[in-house]
Amino acid sequence: MSALTPTPGQTVGPFFHYALPYDGDREIVPPGTAGAIQLHGTVYDGAGAPIPDALIEIWQAAHDGTVVQQPGSLRRDGWTFTGFGRASTRRDGTYSLSTLVPGPTEEGAAAFFAVTVFARGLTNRLFTRAYVPGDDAALAADRLLGSVDEDRRGTLLAVEDAQGLRFDIRLQGADETVFLRFPGH
Repeated sequence: MSALTPTPGQTVGPFFHYALPYDGDREIVPPGTAGAIQLHGTVYDGAGAPIPDALIEIWQAAHDGTVVQQPGSLRRDGWTFTGFGRASTRRDGTYSLSTLVPGPTEEGAAAFFAVTVFARGLTNRLFTRAYVPGDDAALAADRLLGSVDEDRRGTLLAVEDAQGLRFDIRLQGADETVFLRFPGH
């Protein structure tokens, strides 16, 4: 039996603002919760223009580093931390999620948000990480981060600011965010 040749799929957008947002999607914790921060940024296309109709999803460990396995991500109850959130970009290409800073999932590991990007024109979603700044030893020891060319590592690091953590995503071009490929993807 001969193997079938894969063909390209349809692009993954632009229908996000109609089909995927839900009440509380960007509030992994309610704003005002003790320790709450905003993970926020702007999604840019290859020409450097903000993308007004992208969608960002994140998965993260809890503040103490435990991997959360609670149901309820799509129907928020206001107190259960599920570690999952979704935010569509605004007209100016910005997104923002209310969450907690994740902890490292094992001793000496670097803490990060797992990020997925959906945007018009993509034939599939893109995967990346937003590493939490501050623990230089853990960041230096991280195998994935260490496998990235030194001049591109900064595209995987969130930056502290007055609101919390800023993580801009560039789909192409200068300072393109490093994207990950998973087996079977």
